[in-house]
Amino acid sequence: MNILVLGAGYAGMTAVAAVARRTRGEDVRVTLVSPSTRFTERLRLHQVATGQELADLRIPKMLEGTGVEFVQGWVTAIDAGARRVALADGRSLEYDKLVCALGSVADTGMVAGVAEHAVTLNSADEAARLASRLVAGATVVVGGGGLTGIEAAAEIAEQHPSVRVVLLSRGELGAMMGAKARTYLLAVLDRLGVEVRTGVSVTKVLPEAVELNGGELVAVDAVLWTTGVKVSPLAAEAGLEVDGRGRIVVDATLRSVSHPEVYAIGDAAAIRQKYGVIHGTCQSGIPTGAHAAASLAREVRGKEPRAFRFRYVHQPVSLGRRDAVIQFTHADDTPARFYLKGKWAVFYKETVSSSPWKEFAILKRWAQLPLSLKGGRATRMA
Repeated sequence: MNILVLGAGYAGMTAVAAVARRTRGEDVRVTLVSPSTRFTERLRLHQVATGQELADLRIPKMLEGTGVEFVQGWVTAIDAGARRVALADGRSLEYDKLVCALGSVADTGMVAGVAEHAVTLNSADEAARLASRLVAGATVVVGGGGLTGIEAAAEIAEQHPSVRVVLLSRGELGAMMGAKARTYLLAVLDRLGVEVRTGVSVTKVLPEAVELNGGELVAVDAVLWTTGVKVSPLAAEAGLEVDGRGRIVVDATLRSVSHPEVYAIGDAAAIRQKYGVIHGTCQSGIPTGAHAAASLAREVRGKEPRAFRFRYVHQPVSLGRRDAVIQFTHADDTPARFYLKGKWAVFYKETVSSSPWKEFAILKRWAQLPLSLKGGRATRMA
């Protein structure tokens, strides 16, 4: 079986490592496609945006010993009928099973001028563009009051106290949290000097200003855009059934409802649970990658894949390097009673941000364990 995985984010990397472990010794070829050899720690891009250096994680190095083949290239088309993927350099890759893990990026087409004049956290390179503009006395507007915008605003304010940081949001900040956690979050932003303005919308981004609803202009030296996301159009163009946001509609096992040889995971998938469609986060993306791998391994052995079940656990929010707030949640992501703040929350958030690599290392070690033939089948030796 030829398994092709598109996208090397948290979900895609989990999927290839897990499927390599689960199908070791079977007649399976696993290939991972990504345009870059460097893995992007999206959980930490707000740190890159302030000039902090992250570990240089290289995908080929991370995959050593797993048996996964890495192909560097841009995917330009999926031919679902021929089960073939086209790359920008003219190469094509065939598959028996496809895992779409292409993720999402900030939508810069929602508001005029964003694409031309704002910076996003879509990549480490783009985040670094903002860091170069954080000079003393500069004004930075963060557009979007979601968790990404909050983390970025706090990080900038802490790392560059001489920079004026203005956080603009249509809704209430931290509305997804309980009252106590939200109160703490707002207090930390105030202590850091972040100017919070809620109930406002950006209608246009200009070279040196943002225009708000009502016509007000706010002079800026840089704009960081964190609101709204979009997914790759490749699935829709290939004829796969997608929802109104372009995400692949999947069944309970994470297979495309229109093309069951295609699995969709992470932000690329519209995954329905009892409480609704899950929203794209690392928290949900990694389990989808692991589940797709388990399902593929079952198919390799002639078994039916099982249904995916997921419950939310927390909303971890860093507020610079020295503060954080963690809202624990019910299964449907609504706030539960308990929350963490301060140094314990910092420790918790750092543990969460580092956990994907601990899990990946475990999967990789399992994939590298020797095999022995037992009863005519390849089995793992503990």
